[in-house]
Amino acid sequence: MEYRELGRTGWKVSTISFGAWAIGGAWGSVEDKESLAALHRALDLGVNFFDTADVYGDGRSERLLAQLRKERREPFHVATKAGRRLDPHEAAGYTRQNLTAFVERSLKNLNADALELLQLHCPPTPVFYMPEVFGVLDDLVKAGKLRYYGVSVEKVEEALKAIEYPGVQSVQIIYNLFRQRPADLFFAEAQRRRVGILARLPLSSGMLTGKLTRSSTFAKEDHRAFNRQGEAFDRGETFSGVDYELGLELVEALRPLVPPGATMTQMALRWILMAPAVTCAIPGAKRNSQVEENAAAADLPPLSPELMAKIRALYEQRVRPLVHQYW
Repeated sequence: MEYRELGRTGWKVSTISFGAWAIGGAWGSVEDKESLAALHRALDLGVNFFDTADVYGDGRSERLLAQLRKERREPFHVATKAGRRLDPHEAAGYTRQNLTAFVERSLKNLNADALELLQLHCPPTPVFYMPEVFGVLDDLVKAGKLRYYGVSVEKVEEALKAIEYPGVQSVQIIYNLFRQRPADLFFAEAQRRRVGILARLPLSSGMLTGKLTRSSTFAKEDHRAFNRQGEAFDRGETFSGVDYELGLELVEALRPLVPPGATMTQMALRWILMAPAVTCAIPGAKRNSQVEENAAAADLPPLSPELMAKIRALYEQRVRPLVHQYW
């Protein structure tokens, strides 16, 4: 496992970390026993950073991480998120009262005295233009409720605005083979300000595992079944905003490029780590086998310049016109 520094926190976090959305239950049914086993396996393999949110299974994911903390002695970091409990999810809801209540709830779920890293959970764009919201986060740090804070975003615009606030330590943004725009401008700005970057949806909702087919089916509670056109939240969250059938075609075009001895999943994750600005990728996992495949990506040798050029060409020709300017 490889480790990189997260922002200005002084933390060294595993470049392949653990996204805990799936174990909350929004990717089909899960069993807590199997999820906990996957969390243990991740620790065994050197993963030391876990990303969750208060809405993943209505706190289920946070409570599983609290259980992991109880069962293991080695240190690890947990980042959670807040804001999506608002209904309606509007900028006006990002008040001191609401944010404080969300923090207190997560503290209880995680059985913690302070949240290590709290991230605003893809708030509406106007929130990034409301300095008073970030002032509340500063106050929560001073009160000892948070150690650090960051943001999770949908758009590069939001990421660039967020890092103007001096307290922002990290930005979580969709970055994968199908969503390459963050590398154009944002990465350099984040590096200049020493802001950590968490690459979320690194496998494009499972599309970049190479295991989905035209006959794949998804449970009704799985967002891949109900959010392809953004019916529930931003459509870019599901298959990176790429049409499902096109995604399958793109995967077939990528398949011959997978290095010998690697899987499609591992190539996709290793591609992300080729960007030095990225602190870590946070693929989700529900089973030990997924954790093991993901973690092994950190041990792959760097991808060749020729391979990187072919991947970029595929993006430029077939993906960029569909996604680049939307997010």
